[in-house]
Amino acid sequence: MTQVHLVEHAPARVVALPDMAGRALAASRIVDAVPDPYEPELWRLRAGSKVGAVALDIPGGGTVRLRITPKVSIERLFFLLGYSLDPRGWRDEEVDVAGYDELLPAFAHAVERQTDRALRQGLLQGYRLTEATAFVVRGRIREAEQVQRRFGAPLPAEIAYDEFTTDIAENRILRAAVERLLRLSGVPRAVRTRLMHQRARLADVTPLVQGQTLPRWRPNRLNARYHNALKLADLVLEGASAEHLPGGLRMNGFLLDMNKVFEDFVCVALREALAAYGGHGTLQSRNIYLDEDDAIRMRPDFVWYAETGVPLAVADAKYKVGKPHGYPDADLYQMLAYCTSLGLEEGHLVYAKGNAPHAAHVVRRSGIALHQHALDLGQPRSVLLSEMTALAVRMIRPRP
Repeated sequence: MTQVHLVEHAPARVVALPDMAGRALAASRIVDAVPDPYEPELWRLRAGSKVGAVALDIPGGGTVRLRITPKVSIERLFFLLGYSLDPRGWRDEEVDVAGYDELLPAFAHAVERQTDRALRQGLLQGYRLTEATAFVVRGRIREAEQVQRRFGAPLPAEIAYDEFTTDIAENRILRAAVERLLRLSGVPRAVRTRLMHQRARLADVTPLVQGQTLPRWRPNRLNARYHNALKLADLVLEGASAEHLPGGLRMNGFLLDMNKVFEDFVCVALREALAAYGGHGTLQSRNIYLDEDDAIRMRPDFVWYAETGVPLAVADAKYKVGKPHGYPDADLYQMLAYCTSLGLEEGHLVYAKGNAPHAAHVVRRSGIALHQHALDLGQPRSVLLSEMTALAVRMIRPRP
């Protein structure tokens, strides 16, 4: 078994890998993988923005285990995730990571603890629409199915009824997340034992079939004690991957894309800060076009509108490090297109780190100002949120 440990956006490492494994990692785009030009079976691996753990099983060649550690601490990562999921109701003290410095063990621990809290008062029950064939009629008869399957026969009847049961979406999601974590290597033994206990509590819940669409759940008063557990479970199921690759290779793991984590945090923080000023925000807007014929669609990360629907501000989150000579020019071109299409005089690019806290460029012959802001994710949470509030205020204030 080969174990490889990478750090997000750190310099490349030279690792001895079977050619099949190296090519699989390159095709997966989990990391940047290129063969060494001089030595066979040596590959240069460099982590991008995806963090987590992956196991690559090679037929007749063992297993390659890849761990990618985020630049930020696990505690800070959970804060960014938690705030994005529920900026008003999420409390960090409710989701501890037990001092783990690896993503998968921390998530497994957090999911198990939150699942235990959710199930402490027993499994949640609710009504679920059930369709069945029965000799006793309850609920309503499915007339179309009855005619199609049993024309002229009164019994058995094709019926549909609401059943009060524990086999509901919330419990099925929790069971799927627990089982998903149990199938991954890298979960500490003590956490694995507790996860098996949670699975036993959910034994009467129908398991999800691999590839099946996840059932939907909506937060409400009745499932309030499940909220934190379900939000973490959703992240586990979204970040879990099991893929069959050519040549009998199988890749299995749990990954998070830090691009999306940072983007979600910035957009939600701006939306919360701007709520006091009136209007509404959209994340990943889909109805913005560059040209008059609506052929070139654009998707800015965040647009804030007045109550009348007039755009007031636009922002894009960029989880990348500024180079010594500055940020990529392509980001400025992209923001200029957003401002032109929306009719705005200012646009804002928000980076996870940079060379200066703020830079601005005024575009010739248009007067459009393009602002570049750098956030230090390592600073105290209160300071980080204060900076986001200050940025939000700057976005809606007109230039002097």
